[in-house]
Amino acid sequence: MKGIIGILVVAAALATGAYAFTATNTVPSSSAGSGSGTISGYTVSAIAYTLNATTPSNIDSMTFTLNASATTAKAKVVSGSTTYTDCTIAGGVNVTCDFSPDIAITTADQLSVIATS
Repeated sequence: MKGIIGILVVAAALATGAYAFTATNTVPSSSAGSGSGTISGYTVSAIAYTLNATTPSNIDSMTFTLNASATTAKAKVVSGSTTYTDCTIAGGVNVTCDFSPDIAITTADQLSVIATS
Protein backbone atom coordinates (compact mmCIF):
# COMPACT_ATOMS: atom_id res chain seq x y z
CA MET A 1 0.00 0.00 0.00
CA LYS A 2 2.89 2.34 0.82
CA GLY A 3 4.21 1.77 -2.70
CA ILE A 4 0.94 2.81 -4.30
CA ILE A 5 0.71 5.95 -2.16
CA GLY A 6 4.31 6.81 -3.08
CA ILE A 7 3.57 6.37 -6.79
CA LEU A 8 0.46 8.58 -6.47
CA VAL A 9 2.46 11.29 -4.67
CA VAL A 10 5.15 11.25 -7.39
CA ALA A 11 2.50 11.30 -10.17
CA ALA A 12 0.71 14.24 -8.53
CA ALA A 13 3.98 16.16 -8.17
CA LEU A 14 4.87 15.57 -11.83
CA ALA A 15 1.41 16.62 -12.99
CA THR A 16 1.56 19.80 -10.91
CA GLY A 17 5.05 20.61 -12.22
CA ALA A 18 3.98 20.08 -15.83
CA TYR A 19 0.96 22.34 -15.30
CA ALA A 20 3.17 25.05 -13.77
CA PHE A 21 5.31 25.15 -16.94
CA THR A 22 2.39 25.24 -19.36
CA ALA A 23 0.44 27.82 -17.36
CA THR A 24 3.08 30.51 -18.09
CA ASN A 25 2.52 30.63 -21.87
CA THR A 26 1.21 33.91 -23.25
CA VAL A 27 -0.49 33.99 -26.64
CA PRO A 28 -1.39 37.36 -28.18
CA SER A 29 -4.81 37.98 -29.68
CA SER A 30 -5.15 37.45 -33.40
CA SER A 31 -7.79 37.71 -36.07
CA ALA A 32 -8.85 35.50 -38.91
CA GLY A 33 -11.72 35.67 -41.34
CA SER A 34 -12.83 36.11 -44.85
CA GLY A 35 -15.03 38.51 -46.75
CA SER A 36 -15.99 39.64 -50.17
CA GLY A 37 -16.62 42.85 -52.04
CA THR A 38 -17.49 43.97 -55.50
CA ILE A 39 -14.65 44.67 -57.91
CA SER A 40 -15.70 47.18 -60.50
CA GLY A 41 -13.71 48.62 -63.34
CA TYR A 42 -12.82 52.22 -64.06
CA THR A 43 -13.98 54.26 -67.00
CA VAL A 44 -11.11 56.10 -68.69
CA SER A 45 -11.94 59.32 -70.53
CA ALA A 46 -10.40 62.57 -71.79
CA ILE A 47 -7.34 60.74 -73.16
CA ALA A 48 -4.69 63.13 -74.48
CA TYR A 49 -1.21 62.34 -75.80
CA THR A 50 1.71 64.79 -75.72
CA LEU A 51 4.28 64.39 -78.48
CA ASN A 52 7.97 64.90 -77.89
CA ALA A 53 8.93 68.48 -78.89
CA THR A 54 12.15 67.39 -80.60
CA THR A 55 10.90 64.15 -82.13
CA PRO A 56 7.15 64.55 -82.72
CA SER A 57 6.86 60.96 -83.93
CA ASN A 58 7.31 59.87 -80.29
CA ILE A 59 4.78 60.02 -77.47
CA ASP A 60 6.33 61.78 -74.49
CA SER A 61 3.40 61.52 -72.07
CA MET A 62 -0.33 61.10 -71.80
CA THR A 63 -3.14 62.22 -69.54
CA PHE A 64 -6.56 60.78 -68.84
CA THR A 65 -9.37 61.02 -66.33
CA LEU A 66 -10.83 58.18 -64.26
CA ASN A 67 -14.50 58.07 -63.27
CA ALA A 68 -13.65 57.21 -59.63
CA SER A 69 -10.82 57.99 -57.25
CA ALA A 70 -7.67 55.85 -57.46
CA THR A 71 -4.42 55.71 -55.51
CA THR A 72 -2.34 53.84 -58.10
CA ALA A 73 -2.41 53.96 -61.89
CA LYS A 74 -0.21 52.42 -64.58
CA ALA A 75 -0.53 52.48 -68.36
CA LYS A 76 0.97 51.05 -71.52
CA VAL A 77 0.22 51.83 -75.18
CA VAL A 78 1.93 48.92 -76.95
CA SER A 79 -0.09 45.69 -76.83
CA GLY A 80 3.00 43.47 -77.15
CA SER A 81 4.75 45.12 -74.22
CA THR A 82 4.66 43.75 -70.69
CA THR A 83 5.97 46.99 -69.19
CA TYR A 84 3.52 49.40 -67.57
CA THR A 85 4.54 52.98 -66.83
CA ASP A 86 3.88 54.31 -63.32
CA CYS A 87 1.60 57.32 -63.49
CA THR A 88 0.90 60.20 -61.12
CA ILE A 89 -2.60 61.00 -59.92
CA ALA A 90 -3.89 64.45 -59.00
CA GLY A 91 -7.19 64.82 -57.17
CA GLY A 92 -7.71 61.06 -57.26
CA VAL A 93 -8.94 61.02 -60.87
CA ASN A 94 -6.58 63.08 -63.09
CA VAL A 95 -3.77 60.82 -64.28
CA THR A 96 -0.47 61.71 -66.02
CA CYS A 97 1.88 59.08 -67.44
CA ASP A 98 5.37 60.16 -68.50
CA PHE A 99 6.89 57.58 -70.84
CA SER A 100 10.64 57.16 -70.52
CA PRO A 101 11.90 56.30 -72.99
CA ASP A 102 9.32 57.85 -75.28
CA ILE A 103 7.04 55.55 -77.26
CA ALA A 104 7.19 55.64 -81.07
CA ILE A 105 3.75 56.48 -82.47
CA THR A 106 4.07 53.67 -85.01
CA THR A 107 4.24 51.08 -82.19
CA ALA A 108 1.37 52.49 -80.12
CA ASP A 109 -1.60 50.24 -80.86
CA GLN A 110 -3.55 49.70 -77.64
CA LEU A 111 -4.08 51.67 -74.42
CA SER A 112 -4.14 49.47 -71.33
CA VAL A 113 -4.69 50.99 -67.88
CA ILE A 114 -4.38 49.42 -64.46
CA ALA A 115 -5.83 51.41 -61.56
CA THR A 116 -6.55 50.60 -57.92
CA SER A 117 -8.00 52.42 -54.97
